[in-house]
Amino acid sequence: MDEIHSQPRMWRRTAQLASASQRLLPSRGERVAAIGCGTSLYMAQAWAAAREAAGHGETDAFTPSEALPRHYDAVVAISRSGSTTEVCDYMSSQAGHARRLAVTGDPASAVVGLSDHAVLLDYADERSPMQTRFATSALALLRAHIGVDIDALAADAERALVEPLPVDPKAVRKVVLLGHGLGVGVAREAALKLEEAVGAWTEALPSSEFRHGPNHAVGEGTVVWAFDPPPVGLAEMVEARGATFVGPHYDPMVELVLAQRLAVALIEDKGLDPDGVLGGLRPAKSADNGD
Repeated sequence: MDEIHSQPRMWRRTAQLASASQRLLPSRGERVAAIGCGTSLYMAQAWAAAREAAGHGETDAFTPSEALPRHYDAVVAISRSGSTTEVCDYMSSQAGHARRLAVTGDPASAVVGLSDHAVLLDYADERSPMQTRFATSALALLRAHIGVDIDALAADAERALVEPLPVDPKAVRKVVLLGHGLGVGVAREAALKLEEAVGAWTEALPSSEFRHGPNHAVGEGTVVWAFDPPPVGLAEMVEARGATFVGPHYDPMVELVLAQRLAVALIEDKGLDPDGVLGGLRPAKSADNGD
């Protein structure tokens, strides 16, 4: 719980770090690969979409096991533990081919030794094996680098941490999360948080794809949550099927904070202690510890 609530403070600190790390981060016009696994993959996907949309250059995002056979000027690996096998293997394979940058929470991790440079977010590392603040801080770092006002997002996140949730947890049986551009990766991360925390039945899709079949699988007890303004008519389509539609109030990164809070509320609704479920001592780091 403390980790979720610390995010605005982490983001502001990270924005300052981004300013001090300009020379390490990819330059405008460079062709970049952003890699990660699990949560880190979704943050990579979100940043890749944002970087291209901001006109900073071609940016691919993928999990290293599905690496694309392409040449890149720079590779950015997001890895909290810095020890995930496929991330380390890919960074090793890029020696002499691309400039390698690790964004990690552990200065002593393997990925640091396999990179040309590292940006350390050790202050945003977390005790819980379920990522919250490290992931959003990594995204804040990379978004700050392309000119996003992180202080404004942090102020919105402070509001999102105290306002009522957009949906009653007791009414939730299934959650469908929708996004566009950066919001697609963030929606996928929100779905993962709900799955990890309480085994919730979730799905994450690009907003327009929802209309091509998945809309038929929603009904009473389903929450359809759009992290970006949805296509015209989508909200009405959802409500006509008896499901609950939740529209965006904030930037997708701030909407993710609300989704984290929903995960905690669902844990509490089961009569469990969220700090016990989410905040146990981190398991010993291994080559394949969740990233």
